[in-house]
Amino acid sequence: MSLDSNCLFCKIIIGDIPAEIIFRNEKVVAFKDINPQAPVHILFIPTIHTPTIAGLASISSEMTAALFLAAAEVATAHGVEDYRTVFNTGEGAGQSVFHAHMHLLGGRGLAWPPG
Repeated sequence: MSLDSNCLFCKIIIGDIPAEIIFRNEKVVAFKDINPQAPVHILFIPTIHTPTIAGLASISSEMTAALFLAAAEVATAHGVEDYRTVFNTGEGAGQSVFHAHMHLLGGRGLAWPPG
């Protein structure tokens, strides 16, 4: 597992920064977003550091798939059948922590198009 000692999400993975962890396995850690945009707003992060989802996909398609599998499991556990998954890539798209991560949003109707 390769982590960045300066990364907020890497610090959450190793327990240096507290978070409300709701799922953990060897590939994924999931926790509640501190600024939720929906009744259910959970972040899923890979346990290796890479700044973007494109970088993660080029390193490990298995770990990329693990994010979606974890999201499906957590959504079911929270009674959410309809949900949206979002990856923000780059500052202009709203990415504020440069460790690849997926948002799961649910628990209310979500308009389209987003943003």
